[in-house]
Amino acid sequence: MSSPSFADALLSPRAIALVGASGDARKNTARPLRFMRKHGYAGAIYPINAARPDILGERAYPSLAGLPGPVDHVFIMIPGDGVAALLPDCARAGARVVTVYSDGFGETGPDGLARQSDLVRQARELGLRLLGPNSIGLADLHAGCILSVNAAFEADTLLPGGIALVSQSGSMMGSLLSRAAARGFGFSKSVSVGNESDITVGEVVDALVDDPHSKVILLFLETLRDAPALARALGRARAAGKPVIAYKLGRSEQGDALAQSHTGALAGNDAAVDAFLKAHGVMRVQHLETLFEISPLAARYIRGPRVPGPDEALARVAVITTTGGGAATVVDNLGLRGLAAVAPPPEFVRMIAEHGLKIRETPVIDLTLAATSAQYKMLLEALLRADWCDAVLSVVGSSAQFHPGLAVQPLLEADKPDAKPLAVFLAPEAPESLALLQRGGIAAFRTPEACADALSVFFTPVGAPPDLGFEAAWPAGLPRSGMLSEYEAGALFRGLGVPVAQAQLIAPGALAHAVPYPVVAKVCSRDLAHKTEVGAVRVGIADAAALEKAVGEMLVAVRQRAPHAAVDGILVQPMEGRLIELILGYRYDPLVGPTVLLGAGGIAAELAPDYALRLAPVNLEEARRMILEVRQTRLIRGFRGLPEGDCEALARAIAAFSRLALMEGMRVEEAEINPLFVRADGVVAVDGLVRLA
Repeated sequence: MSSPSFADALLSPRAIALVGASGDARKNTARPLRFMRKHGYAGAIYPINAARPDILGERAYPSLAGLPGPVDHVFIMIPGDGVAALLPDCARAGARVVTVYSDGFGETGPDGLARQSDLVRQARELGLRLLGPNSIGLADLHAGCILSVNAAFEADTLLPGGIALVSQSGSMMGSLLSRAAARGFGFSKSVSVGNESDITVGEVVDALVDDPHSKVILLFLETLRDAPALARALGRARAAGKPVIAYKLGRSEQGDALAQSHTGALAGNDAAVDAFLKAHGVMRVQHLETLFEISPLAARYIRGPRVPGPDEALARVAVITTTGGGAATVVDNLGLRGLAAVAPPPEFVRMIAEHGLKIRETPVIDLTLAATSAQYKMLLEALLRADWCDAVLSVVGSSAQFHPGLAVQPLLEADKPDAKPLAVFLAPEAPESLALLQRGGIAAFRTPEACADALSVFFTPVGAPPDLGFEAAWPAGLPRSGMLSEYEAGALFRGLGVPVAQAQLIAPGALAHAVPYPVVAKVCSRDLAHKTEVGAVRVGIADAAALEKAVGEMLVAVRQRAPHAAVDGILVQPMEGRLIELILGYRYDPLVGPTVLLGAGGIAAELAPDYALRLAPVNLEEARRMILEVRQTRLIRGFRGLPEGDCEALARAIAAFSRLALMEGMRVEEAEINPLFVRADGVVAVDGLVRLA
């Protein structure tokens, strides 16, 4: 038997060893053998159990030594402290992949993490790849290869299909499989990655890109463990036209803490993970059921043909219904997610009237009492060809429950071009109608929230990966670790191409300077990240006498509130005018790497966060999109006749600042320009900080 590829050994092994297989059918460790026999796996299965000559009617072997033939994959189901001793035998048996169901490793704390690291090191030396530990297993539903203890596979029949599922939670993998199967969704592969000690989500996604049975890839995520590997895999999926859809825990602080405690994962900023997923084309859903309900929509239609203009809806949705109340619930949710239900224009209404159907110019086209099945089909086809809407949503009422064939017949029979998405919301609980639509390849939703979630995610413009370029040289004379002073930070920003306010650093005892009055004076110190909190800033200083007085007061305040701060001098800047003030932020996120943020400035920004976040660095086009996402920038984009700001200069400043990600031989941990003044004729940074690794 020739050696299989890594992907085949992982996802579709030809021969399997089950270490720790039990002869007690009630135990979890008996399940893989039972499942594979039930679901028709045709490959070789070798149960390993030193205490029994047979397992559930199959010959058992005392160890991995002396098997009748080589294996591609070993599934280990023994206590964790015995796993390491088995790895040499796994390698000698020919295995390329070992899945470790056993727990007691990285998820338990520092000692378990050390054991896990030793296990991975040993496996690498032996040429093995590890899935897990703490993995509930994987399945190839087309081949009946169920290397899993998950009870979801107890079903008498499994429905093979085109959806692949990769989950960091073993129990949720089973829950999703069962929920989706009840709706008629078939799966190709499912993989529980456990602790991701070796094989990561990214590597599994990469293997699934080449799997002919997998048309859509679903991810259930608790964290990111190897963002670069996942980014590469997502790039391949994007090029291959395979949609990737994700549900990730951690939007709330408590949810993030629970995800970390479950997986032993490193904490990161959920907003940064969100930016990572968007940048790499992943559709992140907010509702669990949307994860599989959106699959027909994602598989059939191409995303991102339309980029909405400033302050436009994400998409214009034509809503056709046989239940006014049901339509109102979904339209309300569409509005909450940035989509708009649009009314048909007069010429469209006239055209439909010529075909014997009267409709009105309202955002919901209500046919509850008006249309025959043939007229519904005619209207639906006309909407799918119309240029005044981007998607069509059919909301079906009680007939879906009691007359499933009649209710969805027009939807199934209509000519549906691939250029415009069609989605269906069934107001009642109507499993038969759902099944009919599923078999017809039409995205159908059980709740208005999931329906709006799916359409919103689908129409969110496709993101772009970081715009990597040439590294930038670190300025000579600046420190290479720790905090920079504001004066040093200004020099760094200026070197990148960010306009920075004129500044002169003077000694406290020699206050002569060349900056024209009125001025701002600040105590300059690497130890004062937030100067206003310790009284180290004075504004509107009119003359030399006022400056001398202000400096004396500031130095006293700093000695009292930050006595250990080393003072470099007094920074003098001119008073700068602006239309609005913004924040430019940079952070090296522990999960996804460099990120750049543009946010609203001022005290109010802390009460109602208003920001756009991207992976860094960004190009001008992405910087322009960030500006449009920050609501406060409407004040300088022609809102109610207010003076317009220089948004192009702002975009250039964002792109230049984001090049902190490219500093040669240096890692900037965080940086901030706060505030950044936007004017009619440019922008200017008037305060900043930088912290180096």
